[in-house]
Amino acid sequence: MRIIVPLVFAAFATAGMAWADTASTTAPPAAPFAQVSKLVALPDFIPGLGTLYVDPASLPAGPFLAYDHDGKLSATVYMVPLDDLKNGSGFNDLPLGEDRVTSVDIYYNAGHPGVEKPHAHVVLYHDAGARDRLAQ
Repeated sequence: MRIIVPLVFAAFATAGMAWADTASTTAPPAAPFAQVSKLVALPDFIPGLGTLYVDPASLPAGPFLAYDHDGKLSATVYMVPLDDLKNGSGFNDLPLGEDRVTSVDIYYNAGHPGVEKPHAHVVLYHDAGARDRLAQ
């Protein structure tokens, strides 16, 4: 796992910032984004991640746009399959939902509907209160 974390950071260090100008700061974002809970069997609001939207063509990594209960864009989430990283695949130039990032969490997920393989969640919070708003 020590090798994977630096690889994840390297993959996101070059994330494209220009897309942030076109992402919606309020839900719902425009097409091609779709609410994840309408695509797969997941709740509308996932505690810790919020209400997620994704462009299905960007799966599995995303970005997933994470909105709080009030529809405010609070985080950009990537779901990076560990096997892909282990096998040398990179995820480069991934866009951000918003170019302001105040903190980042990275944690393991064994898999869930939509991204079934074990993967790392990389959560980029866009303001100081975002983590708390998404937790509830």
